[in-house]
Amino acid sequence: MSALELARRIKAKEVSVAEAAQAVLERIEEKEELYHCYITVEPEAVRRQAKELQKRIDNGEFTGPLAGVPLAVKDNLCTKGMRTTCASGMLGNFVPFYSAEAVRNVEKAGMLLVGKTNMDEFAMGSTTETSAYGVTRNPWNPERVPGGSSGGSAAAVAAGECFAALGSDTGGSIRQPAAYCGVVGMKPTYGTVSRYGLVAYGSSLDQVGPICKDVADCAALLEAIASYDEKDSTSLRRENTDFASALKEDVQGLRIGVPRDYFGAWLDGEVKTAVRKAAETLQEKGALVEEFDLGLAEYGVAAYYTIAAAEASSNLERFDGIKYGFRAEGYEGLHDMYKKSRSEGFGAEVKRRIMLGTFVLSSGYYDAYYLKALKVKALMKKAFEKAFARYEVILGPVAPATAPKFGESLADPLQMYLSDIYTISVNLAGLPAISLPCGKDSKGLPVGLQLIGDCFQEKTLLRAAYTYEKARGDFGLPKEAAEREGGSHGETI
Repeated sequence: MSALELARRIKAKEVSVAEAAQAVLERIEEKEELYHCYITVEPEAVRRQAKELQKRIDNGEFTGPLAGVPLAVKDNLCTKGMRTTCASGMLGNFVPFYSAEAVRNVEKAGMLLVGKTNMDEFAMGSTTETSAYGVTRNPWNPERVPGGSSGGSAAAVAAGECFAALGSDTGGSIRQPAAYCGVVGMKPTYGTVSRYGLVAYGSSLDQVGPICKDVADCAALLEAIASYDEKDSTSLRRENTDFASALKEDVQGLRIGVPRDYFGAWLDGEVKTAVRKAAETLQEKGALVEEFDLGLAEYGVAAYYTIAAAEASSNLERFDGIKYGFRAEGYEGLHDMYKKSRSEGFGAEVKRRIMLGTFVLSSGYYDAYYLKALKVKALMKKAFEKAFARYEVILGPVAPATAPKFGESLADPLQMYLSDIYTISVNLAGLPAISLPCGKDSKGLPVGLQLIGDCFQEKTLLRAAYTYEKARGDFGLPKEAAEREGGSHGETI
């Protein structure tokens, strides 16, 4: 069942929080060896907290729409008293003394934290293969990647190992794994959700967001985590965050633009067909769909990886073996300790991006690369502003193809970077976007539809996504999960 349906049944005393927690823990025990969605799960703590949470729901302390729902959290969001590794050997023993603001917000909503999900190391990757703790597998096909960097969160939702999850999106890291795993993921407007307690990758691009089974759950979870936070200098004061109120089947007269640039030679034919069919569905529902030239899409990957790597180089300076985290043994002097700790603690992809970032920020190259990338970022923002003067929503694919096999992307890092071509421009411009499934390819793998909105227009996106989801009908579970549930979302948890 959906997170909202579970919460309603808990409120009606048809299901207890302890029963929901136990169902999730049993599912994790049953399937975690295959899927490996989590890095850290503490079953006894979950059971104990479930009993306490039930008491607080019963006495009226928690009355929200998600109270009692088991939730997973990406392992780059700090959790007080629970290990936070960022899927890196560098932070293998790090236990924060505080929780991220987004985590505190879901706890205030009465949700139950089940565990910390696997990810690409320090969120650097598109497949969850760069984790120091092993790969996560896609529940639709265990031979395929779940996407990244929030692959553990998306796979956990798809596999029934939680009812909803939090991820972070720097260049598509919520939307792309949601697309690969056949679930719904949303990246809100930059600054809507506090970044306090999120271990930084690219500070001007990172944003926390929800990954859920359907659009209604996504709206409810976004509503729970959106808040102004004085501890985050980029946090925004937003008055109108009742996102659940946007869940209406109504796109009559909605102006939707479809960029021609998004349907070039690099887009897989089956993905192209599914996305165009989704556009036709919205048109049949009354939306005004029109093709247009967005421009600059081909420069997005270069600009994004220049800016993100530069910010990563700066953000990851703090992991030096001195204050916390991994420290190498057998060093001679301070500089040797730095060198060995960082060489042994970081994985290959993280080192690659730190080196690239340090290079583009170095004397003689700053103007040629980093400054030029910032100018491209500004031009892309203007291109979107021009598009949103004419359209309310921009529609396109999430990724050029469905989930690749393991090893295909890591063998060619440039190919992995290009898999983000449709998602990164949203982060560069600070815009909101949502990914939801719109079909399957001939291999039975989910295809993701991306809807992009102007700043602060999450409600418009949710309304369009909700309308499409209702018209599309039930997308279904991965084959294995469907067999387990008797082919239905059913009455069982």
